[in-house]
Amino acid sequence: MLRLPLLLLANLLLGLRLLLGLPFRLMAARKRPTWVRFRLAGSLPYRPRPVPRFRLGGTPVEPATVTSLETLGRALKVLAADPKVEGILLEVEGLGIPDSRREALRGLLSDFQSAGKRVVSWAVMVDTDAYPVLGAADEVLLAPMGRVELVGYAAQATVLGEAFGRVGIHAHFARRGDYKTAPELFTDGKVSDIQRQTLESFLDERYAVLVEALSSDRGKTPEEARALIDAGPYSAKRALDAGLVDGLVHEADLGAHLGLEAKKDEEPPVPTFDAYLATLAFPPVKWRRLRRKPRLAVVDVAGIIIPGSGGAGRFAAADTVVKALRRAGRDKRAKAVVLAVASPGGSALASEQILEAVKRVAKQKPVIAYVDQVCASGGYMAAIGAKEIWSAPHAVVGSIGVFVGKFEYGELLEKLGIHRTTLARGENAAFFSSSRGFTPHERAALEREVEESYQSFLELVAQARGRTKEEIHQRAEGRVYSGLRAKEAGLVDRIGGFEEVCRHALEEARVPSDDFDIVRYGGPQAKLSLLKLLMGAAHPTTYAFCTAAWSLQGSGSSRRIE
Repeated sequence: MLRLPLLLLANLLLGLRLLLGLPFRLMAARKRPTWVRFRLAGSLPYRPRPVPRFRLGGTPVEPATVTSLETLGRALKVLAADPKVEGILLEVEGLGIPDSRREALRGLLSDFQSAGKRVVSWAVMVDTDAYPVLGAADEVLLAPMGRVELVGYAAQATVLGEAFGRVGIHAHFARRGDYKTAPELFTDGKVSDIQRQTLESFLDERYAVLVEALSSDRGKTPEEARALIDAGPYSAKRALDAGLVDGLVHEADLGAHLGLEAKKDEEPPVPTFDAYLATLAFPPVKWRRLRRKPRLAVVDVAGIIIPGSGGAGRFAAADTVVKALRRAGRDKRAKAVVLAVASPGGSALASEQILEAVKRVAKQKPVIAYVDQVCASGGYMAAIGAKEIWSAPHAVVGSIGVFVGKFEYGELLEKLGIHRTTLARGENAAFFSSSRGFTPHERAALEREVEESYQSFLELVAQARGRTKEEIHQRAEGRVYSGLRAKEAGLVDRIGGFEEVCRHALEEARVPSDDFDIVRYGGPQAKLSLLKLLMGAAHPTTYAFCTAAWSLQGSGSSRRIE
């Protein structure tokens, strides 16, 4: 009952504030800027991250820093509609975003340019990932001392089998699927041909996208673009001579380069978007709506999936994710749910727990799964409970397969002077022992375990994707796909971006809108360490780990699908 009066009061106060500031803005409007500056840095999320209400200390943020793709898009729409604005200056500094967000960012800049506006970019140093953003501008500038670290992409595959053997650690695994190469990290002494082929397929796709971007942005043929990549990295002078940048300009001279007048003894300022808004007679106002915007719930499944609700690692704890899904299901204002999967997999039990929770929520409201980086094995198992699965073009998808095993530390303990004697009653009583490997009887049980888990996985995927087990088997055995290839294989329904997925989810809920609120449930915790992974894998464990996904990112006692 009080909501309507409070909303009216809030809008009245906003109106009064707008009215009282009008004389000052009218005076400032005569000096409305023709160029506006934005700083692109960090991971640049799709939507603004929640800011703690009471923040103590912390690193101050540069005023021009873009907080999300969504806020940049809104700002560019305002600027594109202003006939006085000539363009924007993009300062690219330490930008590290996945392919999907980089393409979304390039799309925003392209839309702005289509409105007849110019984009000028500037940086001190950019790498291979950030250069396509810098190069998307109409004019590309670099600091005279700067560098363009354009060298292409590389993937490093690591195997620890020989190193483990030297210190007395032995990994014992049985796997289902020749393409389920994760155990090779611990068992092999060299990288297998299958692992190499998997990594090379992703490198080929990413390299092709880079060549295409370089060709279109800088007016080069594909052969010329490849030659430019092969000749990197570049100093500022070499980058200018090669045509990768259009000019070398000190930061203090950027304003003058754009034709902005400077006061005496003061560097020419290129104002921020907030400074620009202060010069508008009637700037955009976030009026309190009488009718609330549609709300969309986003549930994160981020990290290695583990049972329980705790754990000090970059884990998606099953109980935590299930509770987040329940909260999203109970949220009456949230008309649909986007399941944001960023996981290489994890515990089979925990993954199936999440799957069942997704199915329950999907009976209440539309659930759409989305992956922009990795959705493999147990992560993919969680996603198949959604009505549809969407993917970024070059995300890592699939890896349907399992492996079971444990680590044996007996030899290491002997070297340390620690002697253990294992006494057992029952053929498989010492199955979980880390002091020795598997006996033939235990190995047979191990093989049964991995086969049963694999068949169960196939059945779950077949039911969800409307195919036979044999059809899924032909796409499984640990095979890893990009989003584009996963769609061709029928493992993904559509290719798209995050905002597109969100709008589609609301359309499925019959509340279509381009303006909606997002509330997030769940999310990652801390980072994973190899030591903690080994500590948690002392017992026989069912795995299906997608190591290729994590390698490309870098140019326990439970059953796991990772």
